[in-house]
Amino acid sequence: MGRQAVEPATGTPVTDEVTSRHVRHRVAACEACEASDAALSQDPASPVELVPTGGLPWHRLRRVCDFIQDNLSRQLTLMDLSTVVHMSPYHFARLFKQSTGVPPHRFVLGQRIVRASLLLRSARLSIPEVARLVGFRTPSHFTTAFRRMTGITPSAYRWGWRHER
Repeated sequence: MGRQAVEPATGTPVTDEVTSRHVRHRVAACEACEASDAALSQDPASPVELVPTGGLPWHRLRRVCDFIQDNLSRQLTLMDLSTVVHMSPYHFARLFKQSTGVPPHRFVLGQRIVRASLLLRSARLSIPEVARLVGFRTPSHFTTAFRRMTGITPSAYRWGWRHER
């Protein structure tokens, strides 16, 4: 008998591959995030998987994802995000984490790193310019966050991307 598939986010057994695909939605599959998810499917800065337990309704989650994507270059507070879906910051943070498996701040940071990964593939932008475009105040904070999320520095990522092609 073959091995039974297990849902990675929750560790629960999955009966078949079709069910598995339906259970493992990606947060980046929000309409605004879909393109970056497809472009980065082999990228170490891949988006977070959605945990299928309650949380925010899909239309509110999509609205927050759209807002995050549209405003990555500026500072995003929990109050900003919760205001988009007309909720208190505490209640929003709790439901957002239920929906995505990560707190809002970590999700925003992950989306910044995903966007930065795309921008680093362009030789026209310097690393400090990429840092500023994705909402980091200093290049050193960007480098630290990028290394923490991907395991490599932005310059190493850029160098590897150029030499893989």
